This record gives sequence, structure tokens and C-alpha cells, in this order.
Amino acid sequence: MVCKININSFFSIIICKIVIKLSKILFKGGSNFPGKVALKLDKNILKTVCNNYKIIIITGTNGKTTTTSMIYNILKDAKKYVITNNTGANMLTGIVSCFVENYSFKKCCSTKYAVIECDEANIPLFTSYVIPEIITVTNLFRDQLDRYGEVYSTLNKIIQGIEKVPLTNLVLNGDESLLGDLNLPNRTIYYGFNCSLTKGKKVSLNSDAKFCKKCKSPYMYNFLTYNHLGDYYCPNCGYKRPELDYTLDEIKEQTPEGSLVIINGKEYYINQPGTYNMYNALCAYSVAVVCDIPISNIYNSLKNQKSSFGRHENIKIGDKQVKIILVKNPAGYDQAINTLSLDNRTFNLVVLLNDNYADGRDVSWIWDVNFEKLSSLNIDKIMISGIRPYDMAVRLKIAGLPDKDFIISETYESLTEEIKNCKLNTVYVLATYTAMINFRKFLNFKGYIKKFW
Repeated sequence: MVCKININSFFSIIICKIVIKLSKILFKGGSNFPGKVALKLDKNILKTVCNNYKIIIITGTNGKTTTTSMIYNILKDAKKYVITNNTGANMLTGIVSCFVENYSFKKCCSTKYAVIECDEANIPLFTSYVIPEIITVTNLFRDQLDRYGEVYSTLNKIIQGIEKVPLTNLVLNGDESLLGDLNLPNRTIYYGFNCSLTKGKKVSLNSDAKFCKKCKSPYMYNFLTYNHLGDYYCPNCGYKRPELDYTLDEIKEQTPEGSLVIINGKEYYINQPGTYNMYNALCAYSVAVVCDIPISNIYNSLKNQKSSFGRHENIKIGDKQVKIILVKNPAGYDQAINTLSLDNRTFNLVVLLNDNYADGRDVSWIWDVNFEKLSSLNIDKIMISGIRPYDMAVRLKIAGLPDKDFIISETYESLTEEIKNCKLNTVYVLATYTAMINFRKFLNFKGYIKKFW
């Protein structure tokens, strides 16, 4: 059976599909431009191409891409028909491109899911046209202050989008104090931790949401997980963490490869390391349960998850095992460093710092990162590159790392040679967003990565 659509939508879809194919051939990507073309021809194109999908939106500061990948894989492993914007093109134009690329003029009889990563500021744009089945919010940290402002501005953008879709289910991080008691009519499900590896109960000076959103008094904590996340309460007005629907109850083991945890009374192995990936997995678990996916499918999928684009991605350069980890703000960077600290071996370290628009022009945020922890790790060779290598070199020197051993690489060519010449095989690359993208482009051009996207 053929779907009936108006003439504007028809031409918008056809031309956009052609542009997508040309972009892949000529530029090996181009996820946003086709969407711009489609919207130019039909500003309501989303209403057409999203029809008959159960849409799951993933937003928040950190963890969007990994959580999107986890949810997508769980649904796919459960034999559901599912699409996703796996390139990380999470602006409205990139989302349009994703739906158009997967659009068929023939009706599909089975239930269709779309697992979509969405930039926080683009939530109101998306919900102006479409009612998602689920919106999930991972967390809210300071990120790209020149674009988003403080965390409260980011929260307001998300709320503006949710207010347009009162029938959408919300799956929210209950440990995120900004997401409690939102006073929205939506059905709301909370997930969070019932335990912590840290014994501290006091937030650090650089934590983001330290004060009660009701009365502005400092929060107290029964426990912290990281940054300002945890079992919070306000001793002044009584505002506290909401009751949790899905919980991570115990952390049984952590390694550089993954974590063994208890979620809602059952043991799960999460094939991604670090506390932040426990949160991502718990979020994916919660969304999957809301979608009525069997627990056995969730269990098997989390155990076999593969790293997503630039997020703990393993690449071979010569005989060196290189792991690329995206870092873009203090909270995420600290968690990446904590993950490195799980590796007791001696390893090599690459640090890439860019200040393009997508990274945030202001790089002063690196002074809020706990680089001092690196000085206690077994690091053999330290390589620094990107647009702002000397800013990073100064920060690492102040953190106590031996500056006489720093190697500044002005080009990715020289950086790659330095990596190949490392004495030890393990190399961790901590890279900001556009640095990660550009380095991967270079590695793809040189044949170290077969597919760029």
C-alpha cells in the first residue's frame, strides 16, 4: 500500500534523498545539509516522515550518543524495526535527514521505532511538529557556556519542548536535582543509583547544581555518585530526590572494559566502563522496560554493547591499540580520567583540545577538570595536539605532569607517527568533539578506520 502525501512533501523527500546519496559519495557524510534542503522545500516535512513511528528522544548534556546507541541496540536485538541518527547529527536538520533517509512510500505494517538523539536546544523545535512516545533526559552539566549559558538555561529549553507534548512519557535521571518536581502533567519515570563507590557526601567547589532549585540553600547528600548527581535533599525546604522506579542497587566490579552491577535485583554486565556508562545503561534499561522489551533481551544486549562513534572506540594504528574517548566538559572529563585510573597498566596518553563552535570557544573550563589525578597514573608518553595544544600543556604542567616529556604535535600526521612510535601498545586519546571528528577523518583517510560514520 502506498502512502498518500502532498506534493510539497513528495518533492522534499525525493530531493533530500538524492542530496543524502550525493553527500555520502562526495563528502563521506553530510548529515545536516540534506535536512536543510528538505525543510526549505517543506517546513512541515517532519509531520510526514515521522508518521507511524514510536519516537524515543534522548537529550541531556552527557551520554546522549552512547545511551541512544544502547537503546537502539536493545530494540534491534529484540527484533523491532528501529532507526536512529547514529552519526550524532542531533540538530533538527540532522534529525530530518535521518527520517527522510529511512522514509518509504510504502506503508509498513509492523511497529516502527525511532531512537533519536536530540540537542537540548532543539527539543522545542522537534516537539512543535511531533509527539514522541518517550523523552529521556540523562543529566545537566555546564557545557559550551557561550551557546547554552548555565545549566538552568539548558533545563528551561528542554522544559519548553516538553510542555508542548503533555502525552509524552518522561524517563528522567532521578539523581539529577534539576529534574525533580518539574510540575508537568506527563507520566514521569525516574531512574537512579541506590549505592555509590565514593564515600564522600560533600559536592566539590566546581560541581554544577549545588544549591536547591526551590530555596537556593546548599544541598545535602546521603551519597554522591559524581559531580552533583546522587541522593540529594535540602535541609531547609525539604525538597529531595524523587522516588525511583528503576535502580542500580550494587556495583560488584569495575574494570577498564566494563562493569558488573545489580539493576532492580538482577545482575547485569555493562560492556562499557565507568560510572557514567552505568548511568547510560540504567537509562537504556528504564526506557526498554517502558517499551515492554523482555528483561532477557535487555540483559543480553547490555552484555554485548559495542562502543559508539568516538566513545571508548577502539582503533588499531600500526600495532598500537588506541581508544578514543570524547571529553567535552569538566563533569565528563573527570569521569573519563576516573575510567583511565581503572587501568593499572602503564599506557600512553594523547590529549586533543579544540575551540571550534561545536566545542565552545572558551577553553577556560579545562581548569575545572581534575587533571591532577593523572599525575598518579602510570603514563609513559604524553602527546598533545589540536587547535589549543599549549593551553592544554600549561594545564597539565600545573597538574603535576612532567612537562619535559610533553610532545606537542602540530598536525595529525605527526601525532599519528608519535603514536606508532610509542614503546607500549596501549594508547588513550582524550579528545574534545571537533578534535575527535577531525582526527577520525584523518584516520579514515589513512585507512586506519574503514567507515567514517
